[in-house]
Amino acid sequence: MDAPHAVGWSVPAESGRAALEVSPLPGRAGLRARGEINGVTRQSWEQALSELARRHAGVSYVELSDVAFVDVAGVTALAVTAMNLPDGRVVVENPPPQLPRVLEMFWPGLDRIEVAL
Repeated sequence: MDAPHAVGWSVPAESGRAALEVSPLPGRAGLRARGEINGVTRQSWEQALSELARRHAGVSYVELSDVAFVDVAGVTALAVTAMNLPDGRVVVENPPPQLPRVLEMFWPGLDRIEVAL
């Protein structure tokens, strides 16, 4: 993995701009995100999801308990990543409240994503 494309790369906070830190989950396949997923941090989020898909083997976990906000485009990136996996699913743990609402609104019945609240 070449930085800054590697999981673990973070977008620094700059004068009121949002930050996103993404790191691998210890002990299981997946990633943990902290901060906000929005227009400022979207490139980092999409790079992390690309890495997740590349390493995917059946079930991947996305831990979002420290994410304060995710916009519709961030949820879209997650949904598209899950739909493009060759098999298995993505388990999203402790997402911000808007994520399951957006999934249900635009991708009802998407069985490639399991939301664990």
